[in-house]
Amino acid sequence: MIRAGIITVSDRSSQGTRKDLSGPAIAAVLASVPIKVLQTIIIPDEKDQITEAIKRYADIESLDLILTTGGTGVSPRDVTPEATLEILDKQIPGMAEAMRYQSMKITPYAMISRAVAGVRGSSLIINLPGSPKAAKENLEIILPALKHTIEKIQGDTAECGSPI
Repeated sequence: MIRAGIITVSDRSSQGTRKDLSGPAIAAVLASVPIKVLQTIIIPDEKDQITEAIKRYADIESLDLILTTGGTGVSPRDVTPEATLEILDKQIPGMAEAMRYQSMKITPYAMISRAVAGVRGSSLIINLPGSPKAAKENLEIILPALKHTIEKIQGDTAECGSPI
């Protein structure tokens, strides 16, 4: 079973002035697959705290999948993509491109997403939007590729065939 962690990046949720709805929405989608959520955390939009949380989940907890939610837009405090890029070993631009492409069919605001996806060690890391609805929609777009991607990251040498 895939083991996951969710990092909610939100100044207001970390201060307790707004309830985190995105983290639980993501957890509900993962539970339906099933993917087991082992770790969750709510942190402010601080680059150092974001990189430390991702590194802890990847390097210490050895989670297969790390999902962030929030901080992917263009507001001055939105730094999740920069924090993520700083600690990735490899980028997987196709995942972020697919999320933006499909999301554009729902809202034109998807074009301002700066979400990234990539690999650190044996962990797949994906930035999702902070809106619960958008986070769920974006996760559902890439869900069919998660298991295969994680298997490849972790050394599976089987041929890559079409999932169809």
